[in-house]
Amino acid sequence: MLFIGIDWAEDHHDVCVMDVEGGVLARRRIPDALAGVSELHALVGEHAGDDDDPDQVVVGIEKDRGLIVTALVASGYLVYAVNPMAAARYRERHHVSGAKSDPGDAKVLADLVRTDRHNHRPVAGDSNLAEAVKVLARAHQSAIWARQRAVNALRNNLKDYYPGALSAFGTALTHPDALAVLAAAPTPGLGHSLTQARLVALLRSGGRQRNVQRRATEIREALSEDQLAQPSQLEDAYGVTTRVALGAIAHANNDVAELERALAMTFEQHPSAKIVLSLPGMGTVLGARVLGEFGDDPNRYADAKSRRNYAGTSPITKTSGKSWVAVARFKRNRRLGDALDWWAFCSLTKSPGARAYYDELRQRDKTHRQAIRQLANRWVGILHTCLERSCLYDEAAAWSHRLARAT
Repeated sequence: MLFIGIDWAEDHHDVCVMDVEGGVLARRRIPDALAGVSELHALVGEHAGDDDDPDQVVVGIEKDRGLIVTALVASGYLVYAVNPMAAARYRERHHVSGAKSDPGDAKVLADLVRTDRHNHRPVAGDSNLAEAVKVLARAHQSAIWARQRAVNALRNNLKDYYPGALSAFGTALTHPDALAVLAAAPTPGLGHSLTQARLVALLRSGGRQRNVQRRATEIREALSEDQLAQPSQLEDAYGVTTRVALGAIAHANNDVAELERALAMTFEQHPSAKIVLSLPGMGTVLGARVLGEFGDDPNRYADAKSRRNYAGTSPITKTSGKSWVAVARFKRNRRLGDALDWWAFCSLTKSPGARAYYDELRQRDKTHRQAIRQLANRWVGILHTCLERSCLYDEAAAWSHRLARAT
């Protein structure tokens, strides 16, 4: 067998090839391009036997996706995606001086998969459709986060010079009403000058079709209220920054809508979509995020506990002597954790069993956050069972003991 460590970078990768005894057979720096992958294959060919299968080549690399990883998996190599934090700890086994180099890291990764690969998991064999769902779900979530950052900046801006706008629109600064009105009146002076008819026209141009007159009256009253004011020159400067922020938010709204349409279309094509959507509180966006982050490799999770550990919903224990404590996992997939928290929260009004379990946890003096986390942990186990058995969710089967206890 051959063991290869790849320390990847943006424009090149350092490679170390090692035999079963730990001897270094070759070191090479290859470019991040097709020529680099060809060079890596040629390097493997120099040291592998004529009858060796590709799965006799074991690769360790500190990433689980990208062109280099796709090329390695497609070649039939056994690829292990090593967490960078784990790789850093292995580096300390080789030397404690704190020295670090890219060729040295490649050697550490090769030695890691040679001796300790049983403690790590190979790159998941998810389908292309699941990978596509994951890409779109992450892009959609990133677009929402970017929009929220722009909204937060706009809100802070308005608070400094235009409190009437915050009274009129509150936290709904991404709404078409706010975008239409503030684009036409980005300063308090312009807001005071808006007439009822002008506001009605702006709201209709933004897409509002119901309660236009009443909403226009509410906005006019809020914008006409007496308020503290900045000097006119400073107010105009703030107005320019507000116009720019509004443009960014409008553009982000379009991005979010386009990504959501593509995400829904792709997710609905997946054979597990109906199972995921059958779970209470799970909509198209949340379902796509959960499915994309978990993947659909049937051999990835040995049991429900394994899936819970990956999700980060199950606690970790720390024992030393007579001391024993269980604490929450804070090092986890942030995107998956966010989706599971929202799922657990939404399920409270959709599933009597989930509500009963949540209330039971609260009666045991669990905080809302702790109860939501434990409920999410329970939901991950139910999801695993449904996917493993290829069956739709059944409330009675999932929560029968909880419902009986509640009654």
